[in-house]
Amino acid sequence: MALPDARLALDLGQALWAGGIRTIEITLRTPAALAAIASLAEKSDLLVGAGTVLTADQVDAAVDAGAKYVLSPGFSAAVVDRCREVGVPVIPGIATATELQTALAAGITTVKFFPAEQLGGPAGIRALSGPFGQVKFVPTGGVSLANLAGYLAEPAVLAVGASWVAASDLLARRDFAEITRRSAAALELAAR
Repeated sequence: MALPDARLALDLGQALWAGGIRTIEITLRTPAALAAIASLAEKSDLLVGAGTVLTADQVDAAVDAGAKYVLSPGFSAAVVDRCREVGVPVIPGIATATELQTALAAGITTVKFFPAEQLGGPAGIRALSGPFGQVKFVPTGGVSLANLAGYLAEPAVLAVGASWVAASDLLARRDFAEITRRSAAALELAAR
């Protein structure tokens, strides 16, 4: 989730927790991201990770802020190597079979599938999981409550990105009750 203001972090964390969500990815897309990670890591029970990590220096900054895992939109050997050096799990992004083979060659078997909807959604994951049966996917980008069931029906899907749960318009108007409702709805659908 991209937080425009770190002061929203704890209220967001409480809203997600109340809805049943136990992990959050704060993307490094805003100047508030590292402060939000630090606040959540120190004062919430959520498992906090950093997303949109593009460089080894960003890995260091995110881990120093308290991130317990890292996601990147693409595959970067420098990011993967630095995550291993500092001992945090990393989920690099892939969009093609070639990128997936690169991740496998680096010992990565869980990848972010991004941007999921533009890459064919569940059918794209199904196509890649055929020749790459050992891989687990975390689709992000265009996933919503409307298509969530299709993603979760894929055996190769480990988890999904759920930015719609705390969409920017909800954060702008501080509608934490709706964030809790969306969190609970997503988990209810996932349980089915």
